[in-house]
Amino acid sequence: EEINLLKLERAECLARGAALKWASGVFCRPEHLERLGQYRKRESQRTASIHSRLKSVVQSYLEGVDWGLGQLREARAELREVSHDLHKADLESRKNSEEVTTLETLREISVSHRQLLAAVSNLPRLYKVRSMVLETERLVESRRLLEAHARLMELERWQDEVLQQLQGPRGLPGTRLTSEDEELVRNYFSGVGRLVDALAKELWAVVGSGLSLACQNPTLFVSAVRIVEREEALDQMFLEERRSTSGQNTPMPPGRPRCWRDRFFKVMEEAVSARFRSVSYLHTRGPGLASHLSALQHCIMGDLSTVRHFLEQCVPSHYRLTRAYLRFCHQFLQNHLGLVSGWELEGGEIFAVLNWVLHIYNSSEMMGEPALVVELDIDDMGPLISQEGLEQLQNKYVQKVRKSVSEWMHKALEVELTDWQRDQEPDIDHEGCYHTSLPTIIAQMLEENARVALMISESLRDQTIQMGLYEMENLLSRFRDAIIAFGKEHRRDSAINSNKFYLHYLLACINNCIILKTSTESLQQQLGSFHSNRYSRISLGPLAALDRAVRKACRLVMDHLLFELQPHLQELLSRTWLDQGEVTQNMCGVLERHCEFYNRVRQPCRQRLKEECQWLTVVEYVRTLMQKRVVCKNSDERNQLAQRMTQDTQQLRDHLQSMETDGTTDEVNPTALITALADIISLKDPNMLILMISELVSKYPDISEEHVSVLMDVRGDVPKDVRKSVLDFLEQSAPPLPQGYRPIFTEILVPSSRIQFCLPTAKCT
Repeated sequence: EEINLLKLERAECLARGAALKWASGVFCRPEHLERLGQYRKRESQRTASIHSRLKSVVQSYLEGVDWGLGQLREARAELREVSHDLHKADLESRKNSEEVTTLETLREISVSHRQLLAAVSNLPRLYKVRSMVLETERLVESRRLLEAHARLMELERWQDEVLQQLQGPRGLPGTRLTSEDEELVRNYFSGVGRLVDALAKELWAVVGSGLSLACQNPTLFVSAVRIVEREEALDQMFLEERRSTSGQNTPMPPGRPRCWRDRFFKVMEEAVSARFRSVSYLHTRGPGLASHLSALQHCIMGDLSTVRHFLEQCVPSHYRLTRAYLRFCHQFLQNHLGLVSGWELEGGEIFAVLNWVLHIYNSSEMMGEPALVVELDIDDMGPLISQEGLEQLQNKYVQKVRKSVSEWMHKALEVELTDWQRDQEPDIDHEGCYHTSLPTIIAQMLEENARVALMISESLRDQTIQMGLYEMENLLSRFRDAIIAFGKEHRRDSAINSNKFYLHYLLACINNCIILKTSTESLQQQLGSFHSNRYSRISLGPLAALDRAVRKACRLVMDHLLFELQPHLQELLSRTWLDQGEVTQNMCGVLERHCEFYNRVRQPCRQRLKEECQWLTVVEYVRTLMQKRVVCKNSDERNQLAQRMTQDTQQLRDHLQSMETDGTTDEVNPTALITALADIISLKDPNMLILMISELVSKYPDISEEHVSVLMDVRGDVPKDVRKSVLDFLEQSAPPLPQGYRPIFTEILVPSSRIQFCLPTAKCT
């Protein structure tokens, strides 16, 4: 109470303080006191309203408390009555306890009497159990399955009835069968369990051999199916009965549910696996794999025909036996091909597996048959080999083929190298061109591999072509090295025992590269435009290697030409050459003989060799001129030298034209260079040299000061001021090389001049 009083006083103080604060704010000026009456009236009204609301709340609270007290009084009265009734019931229960003990004794006597009555009523059946078991066993052994199953069902019914009679009515207290009594009944009917096992064994043996029985005598198979359906119906009946009496915890009969329908399909699946595993299984690995897959195909289709036309008629329609058999076959093949894929297979074996999985299995010869398509759902069961497995097999196949291709290319190259040492010219084709067996072997091998791979898929063909191009690039690299070694060996042994067919086989090598280029381009076209970007780098590799090999072979051909021209070049631009014209004639004979050999080369290399032959002749002619073997002393010698050079030019041009190599104009024809140099040498006025040199520079912008200086030395009459003017002009002009221009003077080195010493050379002391 003191606390409440303190709280009340504190609240009053706070209220007074708040009122004073409000009043000081409202009546801050004297004129505001005029409205004091209004404020007093308004506050009085507010106070009256608050008092009325407080009274209403207190009144409603008091009414609720009064109603609650009335309810508590009524509940107390009812509790007293209930307590009185419970006391009476307790007294009555104590009076009946002695009578319940008497009823328990009567119940035990009743249960014993009922069990004895059941035993007496079942004595005739119990005496027959052993004889029926023996008779049923004989029926099972003789495969009279329906009769045996009927006897078995009767024995099981007797067993269930005995157990039910011994247990008594369901829901009656004290009627639960003891474990000793139940064990006694189980032991007495133990032969029934053995009969079930024996019948099941015979039943599944019949189901497992259903394919063979269907063609001979399907009666046994039909009997087995009828028994399976009977057992399935009994399982369903017992399950329904147990569900309907689930609150009473009714036990299932011994060995139920048997689920023989599920077991039927399981046995069929095991029979399929065992049957297919026996099909040429011992010869599966190695060369017999393709025969094994073919035997599987014939066995599966034969069995499917039997299932569709015979076994399907022996089972209920809801079995969908054809669909189930297809599923069993598919699952077996998935497992079997997964095992086969893990073996170390050769290329031919991998091809057989891929072809069988991707083409034969889904073709109209197997699962693509219209009658089977509606039964088989490949998407639901999955492919025979997963996409990852197929990719692994394809990669294995490409690796095996690559190994084989590499070995064959190595052998073909060894044969090629052996052919180069033969003492006879190479073979000549229908176009009159040299060739060997190398390009034919390589091209046929790569084309055949691509064709075989295409029988599987385009992707495998592309991988095979890619591999073939890579191996061809390696071969061409070794081929070029072999050509280089062939040339070195020829140069080393040329003085002792020269190979007289050296040039012939070089030309055959060029033709081989041209044939291989055609084969390479054909393989590239097979890749298609869709894959062109992907394989562009790989496709360019062999072409670049071919170009390098061709260039090297052509270089060796030109080296051989130079080797045969070298004796004649030694006599060129000498005093003997000025007096006699046999040197140039001999050179033309060598060129003519070589160009006849070049006619054994395919285009465009034939024309290329002839052009290179012409180019080499001109370069070596000018190089000989740069050696200053002849230095003119007067105008007669200059005219004689220029006239002889002009005759050589015309003679060379006539021979080259006869060999169909001179199809160009003088502006780009290398033989025109000799004529231009002859004009410079024959010029009478040395002061006009700068004009002639400027015209020469315009045609041959790669000519250097050293080349022009040698020309002026050969003339022998160029004054120092003219020489200086010409060299200054060359130094200032230096025009850039036009696009497409082939430098000629760049290949001609000017021999360094010997330094003249004023003192005699002598050994130092």
